[in-house]
Amino acid sequence: MRARSLVVVGAAFLVSVLAVHAAAQMPEPWVGTWKLNTAKSKYSPGPSPKNGRIEITAVKGGIHQTNRTDPLTGPSTTSEITAMFDGKDYPIKGNPNADTQAFTKIDDHSYQVVSKKAGKVTLTAKVVYSPDGKTRTTTQTGTDAQGKAVNNTIVYEKM
Repeated sequence: MRARSLVVVGAAFLVSVLAVHAAAQMPEPWVGTWKLNTAKSKYSPGPSPKNGRIEITAVKGGIHQTNRTDPLTGPSTTSEITAMFDGKDYPIKGNPNADTQAFTKIDDHSYQVVSKKAGKVTLTAKVVYSPDGKTRTTTQTGTDAQGKAVNNTIVYEKM
């Protein structure tokens, strides 16, 4: 009887270790490729872009993110950043509204991004991922590179 109990306890321990290991290997909900849904997004000031795409990969303690935006008129823009979720400023390339961004994780499905230009806060964004991992909603407030007030709700869907 004692040997059988040890086998059951050992098997339960192994299952729990494997479950913890599998959970540790699961990517954060924000990892992946996201396509802008212009119909569900609201841009103020407008207009909304024609297309947008975000590609996010995990790096230890943070993310590498590439944003591509195709405006209604003019050339496309691409910005790129590698940042940790530690609230520190990291340089961003290709963003006309910011030269640094600071990422702070709020919980398992959301984080905040503070964008700065020449050390001055320009935009603050809260990024929230749906529980099913299929939708990403960014609420942005602040000012753009021209000094206009920004109040955007930007919805992306996982590709």
